Amino acid sequence: MDKLSFKVIEDCKGVNLFIKKVEDQTGVKLPLAYVTRGKIVGGFLNGRLAAGYLLVTRPDFRSLMFVPDSIRRSHPILGGDKYQLMEVNGLWVSPSVKHPRQQLQFWIHLVKDIFLCKKKYLLLMSSGANQTIHNIHELTEPTIVYEGKPKLLPNSATHKTVRIGFTTRWRLISNIPRYLAEFRGRQDRFSAAFKAKILART
Repeated sequence: MDKLSFKVIEDCKGVNLFIKKVEDQTGVKLPLAYVTRGKIVGGFLNGRLAAGYLLVTRPDFRSLMFVPDSIRRSHPILGGDKYQLMEVNGLWVSPSVKHPRQQLQFWIHLVKDIFLCKKKYLLLMSSGANQTIHNIHELTEPTIVYEGKPKLLPNSATHKTVRIGFTTRWRLISNIPRYLAEFRGRQDRFSAAFKAKILART
């Protein structure tokens, strides 16, 4: 099993490749001006970009742009000090990161990066149709603040429905046992599928 290596992507070619990978995986093209305000982290297998995410630690936050104004302004967290917030966007993992240990390595690196940003709240946004991301978010015990049609930006393409919430950096850390339990379940399923594949060949 190849090990993932991580590095911050800052060069123009790498940034554009990251944006393209996000669009290929999610169908949403992130604006260059937004992406370059954050920290892009790439996960590499054999020197090739295989996963990545964007950490944004200062306003304006893209996830809040899709929340109706009335909800955003009245909510005690969303309408409060924006510098207590951060968001992760452009998160994607290619099919080449298929071994559960590689996946766990990716998620641990992400959680560590989020924690070290030292922000009180982590914004969580996903497509309303993406049950996989919903399940991942549920592991952090999120507070959901809006679920429905996004407030669309002019000339922008996005998901038909969105789910937006937040968790805290300490809640993220305290739920590590849940992530490990999920990892063990994935590893068991991976091993069972691998053994079934070997038996089918014999």
